[in-house]
Parts: sequence; structure tokens; C-alpha cells
Amino acid sequence: MLLPSEILQKLIDNCVSKSVRSLGSLFILGVLAGVYIAFASEGSNMAAFNLLAEPSTFGLGKCLAGAIFPGGLMLVVLAGGELFTGNTMMLLPCASGRISPVMLLRNWVIVYVGNFAGSFFVAFLIVYSGQLNGGANLLGGVTIKIAAMKCSLTFVEAFFLGILCNWLVCLAVWMATGAENAAGKILAIFFPIWLFITSGFEHSVANMYYISAGLLAKSNPDWLNAIAINTEVLNSLTWTNFIVANLIPVTLGNIVGGGVFVAMAYGYAYKK
Repeated sequence: MLLPSEILQKLIDNCVSKSVRSLGSLFILGVLAGVYIAFASEGSNMAAFNLLAEPSTFGLGKCLAGAIFPGGLMLVVLAGGELFTGNTMMLLPCASGRISPVMLLRNWVIVYVGNFAGSFFVAFLIVYSGQLNGGANLLGGVTIKIAAMKCSLTFVEAFFLGILCNWLVCLAVWMATGAENAAGKILAIFFPIWLFITSGFEHSVANMYYISAGLLAKSNPDWLNAIAINTEVLNSLTWTNFIVANLIPVTLGNIVGGGVFVAMAYGYAYKK
């Protein structure tokens, strides 16, 4: 395991390498990362949907979902992918002059679009494969309810939950960067990601799956009627709210959580 100061230098070098990748490479790797996080999202829903449906077992359901979800980031780190939330740490080499603001924004935009494309593709496949019929349509109902709850957050709530989420996600990436073998990287990723999902924080790329799947599933009356959802909460599940009430504030929060509270904090502490 590298020392924190050594992790910092390796992370900066990795970020500089990311900044000069071709558009095509960034986009494909972004799509793949979106797919991997969507796999983690749908798998965690499948594992825990019956527990998430009941208030008395909700916390246990989040804990179980959290134990499944880390597989998504493991795929990104070990198999290869470009994930927007991890790339928020490119803010440090930008602030220190190693890459330009244009290079930073180029990476973020291309990767973000790729992440969305990959996540939406898996959401489309899951919804129209009939998988959400599971548990006598309860899986479909829980998928809709999760998406609706995310869209009913206030801007400030979504922003703060986004900060908390990516603080943990980027700590997982930070520690995985310092691990010198695959087993170490897997262990470094598992516990912070388990913690973020169990806590119920907001991850912009995961929400690209969760909310897209809920919006697509909303048109199926069997899934819609399988679980009780407050009418006001259900009415908040729209494409406009997806972007304005969730994706924008969560994305901004993710940038602060990963870029400022992890990368910039360690950069100041060890490098100034």
C-alpha cells in the first residue's frame, strides 16, 4: 500500500493521463463505466427490493443493497472505465496547473454523456426484459418508488447528499489507487461504497440508472400498483425533475465531495 503522499502523486499522474485521451476513447470508457454502475444499481435493487418495500426492514434492505453495489466500482477500476464521479478529482491537477480548465471540462462532459448513455441503455434493457415483474411486480413498484423519492428531494437536500456520497466514493478510489494488487483494490473499494449505499447518499451516475428505470417503468400499471406511493411524490417523477431537482444538484454535490473534500484537501495537506 502506498503512503498517502505517494497516492497523491500517482493520482495526479493518472488524472493528467485521463485529460489527454481521445474523444472516442473517453466516450467508450464512459459508456462502459455507466453500464457497470447500472449493473450494480439493478443488482442491488433485485437483492433488496422486498426489504426496501417495508419501513421495518428498510435499513436492512439498504445494508444488503450496499453489499452488492461495490461490484460496480470494482468493474470500473479493475476492468477499465471512465466514471465522472471519480474524475471529479481532476480538479486538483487543474488547480495546480498540470491540466487546463478546458481539458478538465472536456473530460467531464464527454465522460458524463458516456456514463448517461451506458446507464440509460441498461435501464432500457432491464425494463423491457420483464425483469421488473419479479416478486409479483413488487420489484417494478420499488424501482418506481426509489426514482420518485429521488426526484422529490429539494435542491439543497440533493446537493448535500451528493457531497456525502462522492466524499466516500472518491476515498474508495483514493485507497484503491494506493493498493498495489487486485485484492487490495477490491477491499479498498468495498467498505466505503457499502457505507455510501447503506447511508442513502446520492450518486449522479447511479441515479442515471435508478431514475431512468423508474421513469420507463412508470407507464406499466402492474408495477405502479404493486406498491403504495404518495401521489405527490409520484407526480414528482418526471424527466424535468430528473434533471433539475436531482441530476444537477447531485452532480454539483459530487464535484464538491470528490474534487474539494478529497482531492483538494489531500493536495493542500501533502503538496500545497
